[in-house]
Amino acid sequence: MIKVLVVEDMHVVRAGLVALLNDAFGIEVVSQAADATEALRAAAQTDPEVALVDIDLPGMDGLLLARELRSRAPGCRVVMLTAMDRPGYVRRAWEAGAAGYLLKSVSPSELARAVRTVTVGVRVVEPRELADAAGAATPLTAREAEVLRLAADGAGARAIAGELFLSVGTVRNRLSAATAKLGARTLVDAVRLAERHGWI
Repeated sequence: MIKVLVVEDMHVVRAGLVALLNDAFGIEVVSQAADATEALRAAAQTDPEVALVDIDLPGMDGLLLARELRSRAPGCRVVMLTAMDRPGYVRRAWEAGAAGYLLKSVSPSELARAVRTVTVGVRVVEPRELADAAGAATPLTAREAEVLRLAADGAGARAIAGELFLSVGTVRNRLSAATAKLGARTLVDAVRLAERHGWI
């Protein structure tokens, strides 16, 4: 039996996933969680082989949770199961160490097949077009994306500088560079564009 952890904050969706997977041959849901804290605790207690993780979780998001799971439970393969259909999120999932990326619109048979596939070391992306589009690189450097992500959370240049141990001038330069690279007129437009593509 393949042991699975389901991490989804919406109770009805989580219950549906658990029922679907427990009906699939050779798969057993050994634990479930509504957020990252519960997920890390459950992973430590039940040692799952696969974790199905939503990106949009309260508190720590699913991408950060994927990193933590890969670090704390290296035998657990993480599959993102999300409504986020942007290629940038697929790239970020790979960077976080995820083994799969599925949209919530997949069929029950595709979901079960993906769980089985990642256990043998093969990456899974559904729909396939997302994987192809994810090959297009972000125009932002990692540092530009970092300051833009903090700006998206409402932090000003001074607060970002304090958090990243940079000068205010350096932060402003990176924000300006990111805005210019994205062809945006304002910082707000740059944030919206980067979020729409999943680059931050």
